Amino acid sequence: MWKKKLYSSTTLLTILLRTRKIPKIHSPNSVSHKNITLLDPLLQTSASFSSSSSSSPFVEIEGLSFPTVGGIFFGGPTFHRENVNLFTKKKNSFCSESKSAKKLQCWNCDATADGTTPFLVCQSCRSVQAVNHSINYFQILGVERKYNIEVEKLEGKYKNWQKKLHPDLVHSKSQREREYAAEQSARVINAYRTLTDPLSRAIYILKLENVVVDEEERITDPELLAEIMELREAVEEAEGNQALNQIKAQIQDKMQYWCKSFEDAFLNKKYEDAIASIQRMTYYKRANEEIIKKL
Repeated sequence: MWKKKLYSSTTLLTILLRTRKIPKIHSPNSVSHKNITLLDPLLQTSASFSSSSSSSPFVEIEGLSFPTVGGIFFGGPTFHRENVNLFTKKKNSFCSESKSAKKLQCWNCDATADGTTPFLVCQSCRSVQAVNHSINYFQILGVERKYNIEVEKLEGKYKNWQKKLHPDLVHSKSQREREYAAEQSARVINAYRTLTDPLSRAIYILKLENVVVDEEERITDPELLAEIMELREAVEEAEGNQALNQIKAQIQDKMQYWCKSFEDAFLNKKYEDAIASIQRMTYYKRANEEIIKKL
């Protein structure tokens, strides 16, 4: 029993949200089904809304009916409706709050992140924070999340972070903070290396869109296979550094072409074309590395 007084403004929805378990209720025989279907992502089963002449509709799942209010399903740990806020209990009252509104706090002084810079270091006590993987590489290095970026601007931001995060600079701190610094410093290095390399940047930005690239996928394009064979022969037959540099220049031109091709495909959300561009870029990068070894 809830001992607190329920004010007249308390809605039925709020009362129902105060309990986690909802009893399974069998649908009355008089219930007629509407042609509406939803899929609960946790139950992994389809459900159809049903209603009767009463004001209490049900959701039927695998022969069982669960109560709903205003189209919101209470049969599982989640409920469904567009633009419905999450409800959380705060100081003996209920209020709506978005997940993204959750504030980050410093483990050392409890200061809240100001949101103007990635929360790698506390702005109040300067303590290094634990790695937060929701902060992506673009945010760490302070550039817009897009493929075509000004790479020359990354070095300054990278160096600024290393002045704050390098393990050698926190050797007198606690073991906890030294570990955080080592992890954060390594992540900043990865961010810099990834975003300064056109191929790595392409693969990473697709990853942020939940598009996975198999870098080891076998090449099946006949045109590309023929070009690979020709280029290998040209590198093997090249006499002297001048000839190799000419081939290298040609490869760089092709690399720029396919970088632009990737950017266009990415902007238009043509992810298959974007992956095809990455496959070309992967090969040209490897060919360029082989030439550098011979120079």
